[in-house]
Amino acid sequence: MAESAGILLYRMSSSLEVFLAHMGGPFWARRTEGAWTIPKGECMPGEDALATAHREFAEEIGSAAPDVAYFKLGSFRYASGKVVHVFAGEAALFEVDAVSSNTFELEWPPRSGRRRAFPEIDDARWVPVAEARPLLVAGQRPMLDALAATVREPPGEATRAE
Repeated sequence: MAESAGILLYRMSSSLEVFLAHMGGPFWARRTEGAWTIPKGECMPGEDALATAHREFAEEIGSAAPDVAYFKLGSFRYASGKVVHVFAGEAALFEVDAVSSNTFELEWPPRSGRRRAFPEIDDARWVPVAEARPLLVAGQRPMLDALAATVREPPGEATRAE
């Protein structure tokens, strides 16, 4: 069974916001809904899940995850059977000017015989939870519910689970 680990940053602004990353490469280039993810990646044998999450955040975003307290939000199983261990942390002041992700190679255009490098992540930003749900890949949407159940909204604001 494949296992990954990732970091779900959140902050309280006028509402609960989460830090999401848009997947790179030609398949995702013109997609918005279902094309965003938390920074995450595969756990290496014997590697601590939180260490994996920190390594992958740095590789995919191009900067270290903020130095905040992280807690285990949960383990979430995709329909494919893959399990993602998610660590959440409140990072109100975290910002990135530009994403500098690691890359992957792909034959592009298809059947051309040419290989090109594409970034794993091509954008990252803060998104209100209500707007984040349709953006996230389906297997990560339950993470939003778990986060909303764990942290409190600012007074007068409520997260609506859809």
